[in-house]
Amino acid sequence: MITRYALFEGKVKDGEADAFRNAVIETILPKWKQFPGALDVRVSFAEARDEGAPEFPMILAVNYPDLAAVEAALASPVRAEARAATEAVLSRFFEGRIHHHVTVAHEFAL
Repeated sequence: MITRYALFEGKVKDGEADAFRNAVIETILPKWKQFPGALDVRVSFAEARDEGAPEFPMILAVNYPDLAAVEAALASPVRAEARAATEAVLSRFFEGRIHHHVTVAHEFAL
């Protein structure tokens, strides 16, 4: 399985954490769920971090069956819609940058 992560590195504006989270779930998540080929979407909001660690208030993970599906999703019109929704929310609540990482997942049952 291939996972494309979006790491939101920075800070949610003071006093806006709940509004940020609600806006992500209500405004952006529906767009992320429309990416063609996506198997599932995970939105993780930070609760704590090690002292001195960089701040990542949110991490998005979208799973795909293969790299071709990732490429198709990124080339789809939904990506522009998701980007516009993301920019609208972030401009109100977030100060920082987003970077993406594509990984191959290996899971090991306990």
